[in-house]
Amino acid sequence: MRRRVVVTGMGVISPVGNTVSAFWESLVAGKSGVGKITRFDASEYPCQIAAEVKDFNPEAYMDKREARKMDRFAQYAVAAARMAMDDSKLQITEENEERVGVYVGSGIGGLETLMEQHQILLEKGPRRVSPFFIPMMIGDIATGQISIFLGAKGPNSSPISACATGTNAIGDAYKIIERGAADVMITGGAEATVLPLAVAGFASARALATAFNDTPEKASRPFDRDRDGFVMGEGAGILVLEELEHAKKRGAAIYAEIIGYGMSGDAYHITQPAPEGAGAARCMREAVRDAGINPTEVDYINAHGTSTDFNDKLETMAIKKVFGDHAYKLAVSSTKSVTGHLLGAAGGVEAVACVKAIQEQMLPPTINLENPDPECDLDYVPNVARKMAVNVAMSNSFGFGGHNASIIFRKYQE
Repeated sequence: MRRRVVVTGMGVISPVGNTVSAFWESLVAGKSGVGKITRFDASEYPCQIAAEVKDFNPEAYMDKREARKMDRFAQYAVAAARMAMDDSKLQITEENEERVGVYVGSGIGGLETLMEQHQILLEKGPRRVSPFFIPMMIGDIATGQISIFLGAKGPNSSPISACATGTNAIGDAYKIIERGAADVMITGGAEATVLPLAVAGFASARALATAFNDTPEKASRPFDRDRDGFVMGEGAGILVLEELEHAKKRGAAIYAEIIGYGMSGDAYHITQPAPEGAGAARCMREAVRDAGINPTEVDYINAHGTSTDFNDKLETMAIKKVFGDHAYKLAVSSTKSVTGHLLGAAGGVEAVACVKAIQEQMLPPTINLENPDPECDLDYVPNVARKMAVNVAMSNSFGFGGHNASIIFRKYQE
């Protein structure tokens, strides 16, 4: 028999709040986290806006000396992980430390550290490059730092699958517990790439929104006819996943059960989704099969919904392929309309949004949906949150390279 896996803790650092409650309240209120870039002078860039994390103090979560040895993405990850573990009320001890693992990914990793140290190399020479440069930069270091801070000695790894990273991390962690290799996994994604090089690179690829520099809160508009690209965001989203009997034995609060995971590859193009959303459809279909449910049981999909032309249309097509007539009965929304696109962290924060939707029986809206694209004709919960019975929720994430990942949560029942 497959071991059942539940969510017992959550933590979020995001452009719309650095606690789960603040994050959720902003989603439900449709309060945009997008604004003018403040981290650097972006006045000469085609895209001058982003969804930056605000009021984050790493010293609230770690010693100042330790914080200095971490790139911001790792600081976000450690902060969200500590928050999630506090929420779970799980104590890691000598008795259980080898059964608690960490599986947290980042799509890009320590780009800020790379940029800073490269500048030092050019200006001051090789001897002035920091000895902490490599361990600060590498993408797996968030997982490593979390395990060190918390003392988790179980399965430990870090996936990289671009914007699907956070969802792949959670799905993989779920399977680790399901097969019995761990009892608890701390999992999700983290990213901090609101930086000159990243903004310039994505803008050169014509992926970023450029038409709303003067009205940034309107820029992220998934499924809207006037969308013109995504808005870069940053932060971290972490879940504590736990084997059901382990959670019950210690009297843990159970927020939801994770029941399905699917992934696929497009094998088509480095940035553009496969025609008709074929890869995304295979991924969602596999998640439904793995969950052992009928497609008609899915009530809500937190869409990848990036606010880009191809993605929104092709994800809509993929949902129709998988769900048939039920596609018009279930609800779909993109919380990226509020948070921007957190790249490798997106799947982590959007998993938290799905769990909260189940917990609160409330759907976060897709804001800025003012002129619906005729090719995007599903129920995207436009502009206003909706009270609704949510028993089963799916979260989608698709990434450059043709990576697709979907996870399914269900309201917990004995």
